Amino acid sequence: MIRLGAGPLDRIVAVGAHCDDIAIGAGGTLLTLCLARPGVRVDALVLSGGGGDREDEERAALAAFCPGADLRLTVLKLPDGRLPAHWEEAKAAVEELRGRTEPDLVLAPRTEDAHQDHRGVAELMTTAFRDHLVLGYEIVKWDGDLGRPTAYQPLSPEVAERKVGLLQEHYPSQRHRPWYDREAFLGLARIRGIECHARYAEAYAVAKLTLDLGA
Repeated sequence: MIRLGAGPLDRIVAVGAHCDDIAIGAGGTLLTLCLARPGVRVDALVLSGGGGDREDEERAALAAFCPGADLRLTVLKLPDGRLPAHWEEAKAAVEELRGRTEPDLVLAPRTEDAHQDHRGVAELMTTAFRDHLVLGYEIVKWDGDLGRPTAYQPLSPEVAERKVGLLQEHYPSQRHRPWYDREAFLGLARIRGIECHARYAEAYAVAKLTLDLGA
């Protein structure tokens, strides 16, 4: 739910099913926000990849994507691709996150995402954060599940290039994937930019919109 005119962005929640989800889907937005608001608090939760090289990648990456922020990152060890079978653990983690922060903005996967882990996280977020601005980010993949976004964050060319550079730098474990390259990331950002009259952009799905036009 969005409340227009709700005030400054002081606290952000970012959630991903896997290490690199947040950076791929909302890395440019995080860079834009954190550069504009030094000291902003970012509570980040990743449900899988904990305890190994993937967690190390994620910690270094999100520190770079959130420059100057008060970053608080939790990386859990739920099995990749098995979130539906670990629903109670995932739900408990999201509820614990909700209990320790009152965010102005929530970044999470889209409910229309074809990946079962992404979709499961999205469903949890819309119930745990009922009265918050929740933006569902998109991740390009072979499923062909990209839709028609309803919200856009324009990215300057410098931020778009920095996002791609950080993705390549901090996630060496993903470089072998056929979709993990500069053309894919910048290409999607260019298309989303065209859709909102900008050079580049990240796009989001919004489940609900509450207007407060008299404020």
